[in-house]
Amino acid sequence: MIQIKKIASAVTVALSLVGTASAAPVVLTFEGSGNLAGVNDFYNGGTDSAGNAGVNYGISFSNTSLSLVDSDAGGSGNFANEPSANTVLFFQNGGAATMNVAAGFDTGFSFFYSSSAAGFVNVYDGLNGTGALLGSLNLASNLCGCAGDPQGTYCNWDAVGVTFAGVARSVDFGGAAFQIAFDDITLGRDTPGQVPEPATIGLTALALAGVFAARRKKTAK
Repeated sequence: MIQIKKIASAVTVALSLVGTASAAPVVLTFEGSGNLAGVNDFYNGGTDSAGNAGVNYGISFSNTSLSLVDSDAGGSGNFANEPSANTVLFFQNGGAATMNVAAGFDTGFSFFYSSSAAGFVNVYDGLNGTGALLGSLNLASNLCGCAGDPQGTYCNWDAVGVTFAGVARSVDFGGAAFQIAFDDITLGRDTPGQVPEPATIGLTALALAGVFAARRKKTAK
């Protein structure tokens, strides 16, 4: 009975570790938002300007923030090799697309970008790009002669991570209007995009293997 209790306890610990490892960060891919639609409350329990709704993460975007669909997928975007499916974030007017996170977030975040001109990212502790500036990052033009999928001028995407101290509530993704795009904006990790699931599966197998190996060893004794 004692041995069974020990094994059950070890399995519980192993599964709790797996749960921790598989806790996914928030990743904004903009998939499902309409071509040239204002992102607005697409990720805030509402819709974009075309009436499309995404997951409610409590994250809203300024009215300068637009989603753009790859022309290869029927949209009007002149880009290729985008990190996730067919949709990205950009702006046609104003100096930036602003992301608001009412509940706030700390430590940092990450994203991909493609640009034909210099850009920037500014992190603030207030909503709508107000309050104290917590962090700032300059983005260089990264346009290059790369192969499309099958076509698109903006085909190179660099992964960038931003760290800061304090609690952020808004981020300006800026630069030259209509010349910079962002994708896979990720809160909770310094590299953008989803974590591969096989790593979690491997952790489960490893933990359980250790439990039963210990049991066999004790039984042999």
